[in-house]
Amino acid sequence: MSLFAGKLKTGLTKTRLGFIGKMANLFSGKEITESTIEEFEELLISADIGMMTTQQIIEALKEEIQNGKIRNYEHIRTFLKSELTDILGLPQPFSLYAERPFVVLCIGVNGVGKTTTIGKLANKAVLDGHITMLAACDTFRAAAIEQLEIWSRRAGSQFIKHQAGSDPAAVAFDAVEAAKARSIDLLIVDTAGRLHTKNHLMQELKKIKRVIGKSIPDAPHEVLLVLDATNGQNALNQAREFHQMIGVTGLALTKMDGSAKGGIVFAIKNELNIPVRLIGVGEGIEDFDDFIPQDFIEALFN
Repeated sequence: MSLFAGKLKTGLTKTRLGFIGKMANLFSGKEITESTIEEFEELLISADIGMMTTQQIIEALKEEIQNGKIRNYEHIRTFLKSELTDILGLPQPFSLYAERPFVVLCIGVNGVGKTTTIGKLANKAVLDGHITMLAACDTFRAAAIEQLEIWSRRAGSQFIKHQAGSDPAAVAFDAVEAAKARSIDLLIVDTAGRLHTKNHLMQELKKIKRVIGKSIPDAPHEVLLVLDATNGQNALNQAREFHQMIGVTGLALTKMDGSAKGGIVFAIKNELNIPVRLIGVGEGIEDFDDFIPQDFIEALFN
C-alpha cells in the first residue's frame, strides 16, 4: 500500500464505519427481507450516494435476490462493491494532454479549499518536472491573492497577479500571454467563488473562459471544479450548477478525511458523469493525489 493509499484508508474511516459497518449489522446473520432492504436503501441515502443512484442499486439488488444470486450479507457486500466499482469506472486522473501551455481553469465556491488545491496541484506538477504558473484571478479579495502567492512560492511555480479589484479576465489574459512567452507547461487560473452573487459569478467565469479561449484555441483544457466532500448533497448541487453554466471537465474533492460523506463521489459520477481527477485527504501538501477508483473502493470496503 502506498503512503497516500494509507492516508485515504484513514480518511475514509468514518465513512467505512458509518456505512459498511452499519450494512454489516443490518444483514449479518439475518434473513434478507423487504424491511431490511428498505433500511439498506435509507443507509445508502444517508451516506450521500444520492437518490437516483440508490434507486438504481436497490432495483438491481432486488433483481439479483429474485434470481437467487444473493442470499446473505457476503453476497450483498460483493454485489455493492461491484456496483460502486462500475459507477466509478476506469481511472481518469489529471494529466497534461494538450499543447503547451496546458491551461486549467479552477472554479468552486468560497471555503471548499480551492486555493489550497491549486497550490497542491502546482506542487505535484513541479515535482513531475512541469514548468508551472499560477494566475490570481480572484481579485476581489486581497487575501486570496496573497494566499495563492504563498502557495506559489511553496510549490516553486511562477506567479501572475494584478492589484486587488482588477478585472479578473484581464489577469487571465495577461497570464495566458505570459505563459506562452515563457514556455510554461501548466497554467492554473484561480477564480473567485462568491455564492451570494451567483449570477455575477457565473458571468465572470464565462468571461474568463472566453478570454482564455481567444488567446489559446481549445483552452481552458481543463475546467476543474473543487468540491468539499463534507458538503454532501450540497456538493452535488454545486457540481450541477457549475456544469450547466460553465461546463466542468473534472473534479477535485477536498476534505475526504473529515466526515461520513464519502458516498458523494458515486452520486456525482453517476448523475453528472464528471470524472473525479484529484482527491485530498488532509491539509499537508502531500495529502493530495490522483483519484484512482479501485484504491477508493478498497479503502472504503477494507
